[in-house]
Amino acid sequence: MPKFSTPKKQSLQNWQKIFNEYDKYLDENSSVIGHSLGPAFLLSVLENLKQPIKAAFFIAGFTGSLNNPEFDELNKTFVSKTFDWVKIRTNCRRFYVISSDNDPYVPLEKGKGLANNLRTELIILKNAGHINLESGYDKFNFLLKKIKDELQHTE
Repeated sequence: MPKFSTPKKQSLQNWQKIFNEYDKYLDENSSVIGHSLGPAFLLSVLENLKQPIKAAFFIAGFTGSLNNPEFDELNKTFVSKTFDWVKIRTNCRRFYVISSDNDPYVPLEKGKGLANNLRTELIILKNAGHINLESGYDKFNFLLKKIKDELQHTE
């Protein structure tokens, strides 16, 4: 798993440099998982893949402004761009977008927009906060089951 700088030196360009060591491992059997800002980063990765991957799991993801000046400044290189949704959808066979109905940072509407752009359903977890350790997610059995199901899924 890549170790991305956050929040110091956090930028799309810096994260892409770090990820360059890992993208060679992505192939038709690969799945990626991103949380919070991770999905926006992975959208940029998916735009530039040479071959499609199997699945992407986006948890508490978003694009665009969160209307939080501190976060919006940190996140702007990742989320304040035009995404090539057609290319993204072409480079990944299945998307799973998971959001919480009471996320203190990412409004549910952001998850709905992401799922809509990816043409997939939005999975809404009740009272899951930001779906992180602070919200009680030291384990995420729901996600683990989805990943296992995906591993068994063949087209």
